[in-house]
Amino acid sequence: QVRLVESGGGSVQSGGSLKLSCAASGYRWSSYCMAWFRQGPGKEREGVAVIYTGGGSTYYADSVKGRFTISQDNAKNTVYLQMNSLKPEDTALYYCAADPGSCSGANWAMTTASYKYWGQGTQVTVSS
Repeated sequence: QVRLVESGGGSVQSGGSLKLSCAASGYRWSSYCMAWFRQGPGKEREGVAVIYTGGGSTYYADSVKGRFTISQDNAKNTVYLQMNSLKPEDTALYYCAADPGSCSGANWAMTTASYKYWGQGTQVTVSS
């Protein structure tokens, strides 16, 4: 059974940093497309960052480029999202998602319907 568990959320002031973790279990880690999505108050869920565990290819939403970094630790079956220079508009529930196989381009990878497995989410709140 595939399981994704997010952690690392919290409350920070504008300009601060947080590092989210997504611990995965129950599947073969080496060939999955892993992503971070977020859903702010009254907004649709949107793609933030994506990484292919088999090759390290990454994609980022324009709104987070240069501020967020997605990475992986194969030994721990964990994906991270380092978030720097946080803004109030980054406030959201952040979800980890996974789908078997490679990430089929940025448009596919940033679409919620592309992912089979989801975590429960971790809250990030940025105050001004």
